[in-house]
Amino acid sequence: MDGPDGDTRDADPTGPRDGRSRPDSARRADPGDRAATPTKRDPDRRDRATDDDHGNPTHNDGVAIEDGIGRWLLATDDWRVTMCRDIAASLAVIATIGLLLFAVGGTWPPFVAVESGSMEPNVREGDLVFVVDNERFAGENAIDDTGIVTLESGRETGHEKFANAGDVIVFIPNGDPTKTPTIHRAHFWVERGERWVETKADPGSLNGATCDEIATCPAPHDGFVTKGDANPGYDQLPRSGAETTVVSPDWITGKGMVRVPWVGELRLAVDSAGAVTGLGPTGTFVVTGTIALVLFGMAAGDSSH
Repeated sequence: MDGPDGDTRDADPTGPRDGRSRPDSARRADPGDRAATPTKRDPDRRDRATDDDHGNPTHNDGVAIEDGIGRWLLATDDWRVTMCRDIAASLAVIATIGLLLFAVGGTWPPFVAVESGSMEPNVREGDLVFVVDNERFAGENAIDDTGIVTLESGRETGHEKFANAGDVIVFIPNGDPTKTPTIHRAHFWVERGERWVETKADPGSLNGATCDEIATCPAPHDGFVTKGDANPGYDQLPRSGAETTVVSPDWITGKGMVRVPWVGELRLAVDSAGAVTGLGPTGTFVVTGTIALVLFGMAAGDSSH
């Protein structure tokens, strides 16, 4: 039949009516032409990138649960799943960090938060201090079987921690587990019965006291005499604030290695909440780490804009 433009066209687009094959010169379908290359749709499979069975957007990048629950959980952008993924990733990071710190330091928890300014300016209130087991990273001339280098020995060997000679130790005053641990510097080692005030003490750190006026002199047992860097006198003096006798090695829970400024404030806040909720050391570490990661992520996001 004649077309409107005068050309001759077959009414049947599939070929001539006489049943002969279409010649090779016949027009072929263009793969880019949607009208010329219709696709066959599987009636049992929806367009997963756009609609579900009810015509609602799936918003899951074309991945359906039918592809496997694991793949769907990893690929979907459903906000509930995304939030769970982020939490799981944060916990995995915290667990990895915790295991690494435990492997390096050999003590748990691996951090202590500083509550006062008794070690300023070298360790400040609100700092978070990474601690290790006494035997780890022992310096030259460490006291036998303790791994602790005193300020007295550190001055001779050049062993320093936190801008001063000697190790900074974390100990439980008088070994009483109900008391808050103290983080102070180990000044020197004394033996049981030693009148250390007369033999080893710095007169400037005695506040004018004599051995007869100090209950811990003579020393009731072997141990360390300690002092906060910012304090005027030894912890073993009356009314020193530390309220401890000579520090036995058995009361030491670790020694400080590195401080992280201000992060300890977060740890202290979690500790306060933990006293109410019953969080233990591990729970406190996890919660603190999670909050720190969230704050870090928020700060990183703000700085990228």
